[in-house]
Parts: sequence; structure tokens; C-alpha cells
Amino acid sequence: MPPLADGRRPHGPPGGRARGISSAGTNPAAEVQPHVAQALLEACLAVTDAYPKPLTSAVVEAADYVITMGGGDACPIVPGRHYLDWPVADPDGAPIGVVRAILGDINARITDLLPALPDA
Repeated sequence: MPPLADGRRPHGPPGGRARGISSAGTNPAAEVQPHVAQALLEACLAVTDAYPKPLTSAVVEAADYVITMGGGDACPIVPGRHYLDWPVADPDGAPIGVVRAILGDINARITDLLPALPDA
């Protein structure tokens, strides 16, 4: 999964704690695909630091919430983490319109999740 969620970091409620959002994949590409970068830029999301990262135990250990998007079976399990699985389409090779829709789906899911997170 390309780093579609990375453009949302940091984010938080007004007056609340900023949340770090990062993404990683079980089989990351060598670079962000141009059509994914274009969709992120169109949505005014930062892409300068975005790059495909491998999903490692260290990444999961650093997280409070782990959200899988179709690769949950390959995700390391770390006690004490909250796991969610979002059935999100893979943008690999998809036309730009599909990538925009996937980005919108992820954005809506993140927006819906944020108020439910503890503010600690």
C-alpha cells in the first residue's frame, strides 16, 4: 500500500493532542507512484517526506493503533496495540480517478476515527 495516509500527519482536534499518522506496507514499492503523488498533491496533502516503508515489528511497536488495509495476515502482532482492518482497494496501477476515490475513502475513515481516540 503506498503511503496514502502519510499526508494526513500530524492531525488532531483543535486544542487537542496532535496525532502522528504513518503508513507501511508488507511489500512496499521502491518509490511513491507518480499517480499516487499527484492525487496526494491535488488533495493538498504533503508528499515531500512520503516514501514506501516496510511494515516491521518496530513500526507496530511504536503505534497505539494499527490499521490494516488488506494485509492484516502479514502484520506483526504486538500485545497492547489496537488493531482495525479497513477493506480499502489497492491503488497499485489504478487510474488516477480510482486513486482519488481510495484517498477519499482513507481520509473519511481517518476523520471518523479521530474523535474516538483517547486524548492522552
